[in-house]
Amino acid sequence: MSEVVQLFGARAGAYASFRPHYPDALFEWLAEHTPQRRSALDIACGNGQASRPLAQRFEQVLGCDASVEQLQAAELDGVALFAADAARQPLADGQLDLIVVAQALHWFATPEFFAESRRLLRPGGLFAAWCYGLMRIDQRIDALIDHLYQVTLAGCWPQGRASIEAEYGDLQPPFPRIAVPAFAMQAHWSLEQLAGYLRTWSAVQRWERQHGHDPIADLMPALRQVWGDDRQQRRVSWPLHFLAGYPAG
Repeated sequence: MSEVVQLFGARAGAYASFRPHYPDALFEWLAEHTPQRRSALDIACGNGQASRPLAQRFEQVLGCDASVEQLQAAELDGVALFAADAARQPLADGQLDLIVVAQALHWFATPEFFAESRRLLRPGGLFAAWCYGLMRIDQRIDALIDHLYQVTLAGCWPQGRASIEAEYGDLQPPFPRIAVPAFAMQAHWSLEQLAGYLRTWSAVQRWERQHGHDPIADLMPALRQVWGDDRQQRRVSWPLHFLAGYPAG
């Protein structure tokens, strides 16, 4: 099992509680740009943030993840879950109308993975992957989070994180990209919710293992000073960045 899988599996419950939700308009766009809505696969599905809205729009939705712990934390009605490596799917050729990868493609964007995606998709089937980087709240809070990300956690991010910083512009799929409208996640969070989200970062978990204590606890006094009342909810935004196209023609 890779270290990345172990890191995400270790706090599967926290992922289910604190990860933000993707906008419904994104899934409407995916459904509109998929020729048929029979079968969709969510690769590296985690707790099912993408699987759940897909199940409202497709006849059959499959969700796979390399982390059994993530799958066990997911509560998904109408989604068939299974453990599998992203590049080795136990599915038939041309079985799928849609493949999505939400906030995970950078861990396995290999030629083997793209070849597997092409094998699985029907002619005209859509592939869509997206990522999001740092949230934006306000200038003072953003500065503290940027320092955590860039300075405190420097050297702790697993390989592949650079692709998120490049907004997936560094990835070269073997098919033409298509344009995707601007979408963003939005949430209204208390300081406690923000802290819970920051603790799901893989680099935070790695830093904590190396140093023996929680870096978010170290950051909380400064965050409280600029946040105000801990219970006050603030608007949080994450722009999404896409790699999408039709691998099977």
